[in-house]
Amino acid sequence: MKRVVIIGAGPAGLTAAYELLRAPEEYEVVLLEESGEVGGISRTVRYHGNRMDIGGHRFFSKSREVTDWWREQMPVQGAPSFDDRLLGREKPLAPGGPDPEKEDRVMLVRQRVSRIYYRRHFFDYPIRMSWQTIRNMGFATTVRAGFSYLAAALHKRPETSLENFYINRFGRVLYSIFFEGYTEKLWGRHPREISADWGAQRVKGLSVLAVLRDMLSKLLPKSAKKTRKVETSLIEEFTYPKYGPGQLWETVAAGVREMGGDLRQGCRVTRLDLEDGAVRRVRYERDGKEEVLEADLVLSSMPVKDLVAGMDGAVPEEARRIAAGLPYRDFVTVGLLVDRLNLKNGTDLPTLGGIVPDCWIYVQDTGVKLGRIQIFNNWSPYMVKDPEHTVWIGLEYFCAEGDAFWNMGEEECVRYVADELVRMGVLESADAVRDSHRERVKKAYPAYFDTYSEMDTLIGWLNTVKNLYCIGRNGQHRYNNMDHSMMTAFEAVRAIRSGDESRDAIWNVNTEKEYHEAGK
Repeated sequence: MKRVVIIGAGPAGLTAAYELLRAPEEYEVVLLEESGEVGGISRTVRYHGNRMDIGGHRFFSKSREVTDWWREQMPVQGAPSFDDRLLGREKPLAPGGPDPEKEDRVMLVRQRVSRIYYRRHFFDYPIRMSWQTIRNMGFATTVRAGFSYLAAALHKRPETSLENFYINRFGRVLYSIFFEGYTEKLWGRHPREISADWGAQRVKGLSVLAVLRDMLSKLLPKSAKKTRKVETSLIEEFTYPKYGPGQLWETVAAGVREMGGDLRQGCRVTRLDLEDGAVRRVRYERDGKEEVLEADLVLSSMPVKDLVAGMDGAVPEEARRIAAGLPYRDFVTVGLLVDRLNLKNGTDLPTLGGIVPDCWIYVQDTGVKLGRIQIFNNWSPYMVKDPEHTVWIGLEYFCAEGDAFWNMGEEECVRYVADELVRMGVLESADAVRDSHRERVKKAYPAYFDTYSEMDTLIGWLNTVKNLYCIGRNGQHRYNNMDHSMMTAFEAVRAIRSGDESRDAIWNVNTEKEYHEAGK
């Protein structure tokens, strides 16, 4: 029996463990998780009867393997959820599926509403050339945006930066309004300093033309609509666990243990011992003491930067330098409980308490540090203790570990956040906050600058370590969505079972030219 050591109990690590344990007679699986929780950035935080989704996670994928796997763990609802029942909203229900009012292990079908909030106006995300958009931008700005797009279409820029990538697809006017400032907030760097790879990965097929095609296709007869392709940012429904994404990963973790897997929490991996081009031992700290695991195979979802730093002198200096220079963006999310928001629901979508229907609101204004607002009531009414009378929101801030915002005391941070919301018109006053909770996440987003441009060289060396498989978002230093992290795990398990020594299929996840969440 081969011992497989998996570093990290996030989506990639847990998926790999579960899949390997389908053949428990072949593999002894040990997972090492640094924190006391599972799910990584896909975990759900509980606080005073309310739940926070760290980062927001739509359960949608163009991979049938992934969606089938999710439904194996948590079946889709077969009866209306609490809010849909009260509001008379109709959703597609799974015949024989569980009733979310009676059972917990259930995926809800949710309506996707994500908009941009800019200068106290809502804009569709992605931007649609609707009359509402024209009114909000003003006729003169809309005309300038149109000519700017035509100029960009006629004179393509070399895609040597994220700035040029966006301008080629949207024109300079729309880029400067909706992408430039937000991107700098997200990454702490101007888009001209960021590799175009990030845009190629996140908005591949999305452009003004893609948006116009989607708008026009909705005017087609139903028979023609069946064949149209839809960009993921335009997908109108997704599934979501009753109690947030962490519920799914807690379910998987319980399954791993039931299948014989050894999930060890509070274990921080500090070193990997290399001998003869393979990892032979994994060293980790638990309760202040070093422990050692012999390993036949190692699957790592820990940050590549830390992985390479923890290897011994067998790492070539070039690979060590590249890994040490890989950048990350850290993340703070603040949960606020309020009676209501000072935002009018100007849509025709009914909601509990008449709140705006958005799951996410992107904050494009550069006058505030806030990057995004989550409204947990709209992700799932079961995320909120009293969804009829209170609103539970998550305010997302992108920062660097150790900077002024990261180091704020929690009370000071909550005051800062509330004051920004008042300035934006989202809250009437800071006194509206009834309760709050802060979460800080290190290395939440692998960044695409500094030594990232040399990543292929580092990958080339990592692939020479015979029994090492790099999976997941941080394991590959790639801005993977949850489904892509899972797909790297599927590919790693396939390679292990087949004896395939190539790592190409694992590294090729989420590199296709088509928009990575496009569906039909």
